[in-house]
Amino acid sequence: MRRSLILTVAAATAMVLLAMLVPMAVLVRSYALEDRLARAALEVQATETVVSVSGQDKGGVSVYLDRANRDEGIETTVVYPDGTVIGPATGPDPHIEQSRTSGRARVDDVEGGARILVPVSLGGSSALPENTPVIVVDVRQSGFAGAVLRTWLLLGALGVVLLAGSLFLADRLGRSFVRPIHSLAEAAQTIGEKDLDAPVPTEGPPEVQEVGSALNRLVARIKVLLERERESVADLSHRLRTPITALRLRIDTVPDPETRERLSADVDELEHAVDRVVREARRSQREGVVVGSCDATAVVGGRVVFWEPLAEEQGRELRWTGAPGPVVVGLGAAELENLLDLLLENAFSYTPEGALLHVQLTPRDGGGGLLVVEDAGPGFPEGLDVVGRGTSGHGSTGLGLDIVSRTARAAGGSLTLDRSAWGGARAEVSLGGPLSGR
Repeated sequence: MRRSLILTVAAATAMVLLAMLVPMAVLVRSYALEDRLARAALEVQATETVVSVSGQDKGGVSVYLDRANRDEGIETTVVYPDGTVIGPATGPDPHIEQSRTSGRARVDDVEGGARILVPVSLGGSSALPENTPVIVVDVRQSGFAGAVLRTWLLLGALGVVLLAGSLFLADRLGRSFVRPIHSLAEAAQTIGEKDLDAPVPTEGPPEVQEVGSALNRLVARIKVLLERERESVADLSHRLRTPITALRLRIDTVPDPETRERLSADVDELEHAVDRVVREARRSQREGVVVGSCDATAVVGGRVVFWEPLAEEQGRELRWTGAPGPVVVGLGAAELENLLDLLLENAFSYTPEGALLHVQLTPRDGGGGLLVVEDAGPGFPEGLDVVGRGTSGHGSTGLGLDIVSRTARAAGGSLTLDRSAWGGARAEVSLGGPLSGR
């Protein structure tokens, strides 16, 4: 917007200056010629007086013309009937004889200016045409030098100053529009990255202020919805725990061990699903918004140590291949722990006991890191969207990998599912640097 405004003002100002300065430049040159013609008329009068007084004394006329022709742009010549020419050489001009014969002065346009012809009567018997000298004054058109050039340069400098001034004012005006919009855009982009209590700036033009006020109302509405969501989740957790506990008590009364074990496994799965739903709803960072950063090497290494006792209990080998140094990612430590826990929980839940698990972390080119969790289990089911919410099948809610995928995207990365080197599942999570999720 700011650039467009500057370009528009520049184009409009340039057109106005051209429309004003070009005619002025032409007029200056015309005025210069008219000024020379006026001075030439005075020169004609002075020369006519000298010629009349000197009569046939051509020496006095020659001395005067040598001094008079020092004026640049005006050349005065006296042509006598006997062919004597005093002054700058002139080529044959039939108009000189016409002026001498008719006894009338005339002004002719010639190439590069004008020529003034004035016959001079010497009085007495010399008043005959054949005895009448003619004053020839050549007035040259002003060129690109002298006063005209200085005037044109002054006009050009004035045009440049006016153009620069208009661009400066346009830039200031555009800045007064753009800065509030830019501040509003920054506030809108970082609403989820800071305390929602921080107000969105409402400054600038009335339209921008109206947008800022609307955004503040939207933030207030979001706060209300988040509070209601937290209350609903707390209520959901409380309501579901009671019937799940009741189910466990009733399952314990089932006499058939096989049926009791199967029902207990179903209730365990139900409880895990409820835990995942509650944990997802209580996340401090909402979908698509990530706050903070952490050293993924330390966080992932700590969670691997946390899961090692369970791996030992199930007879699994849990390998950990970490980066040689810190790997800073644009994800909070709690978010990264939750992401890794979901991947490992899936691996523990859907692979047989004793199956190998491998966790690897490497730096990513351009910042961030690459987290890989792979196993030696059966792999992902063919033909199923295991990342889709509620569509992964095999008794799963489909929330785990969906949460991982959205968290990775919010951190400026992605989730890629593939087959591991042992034929099992491979989940590759790309995480951007500290600023990639903004």
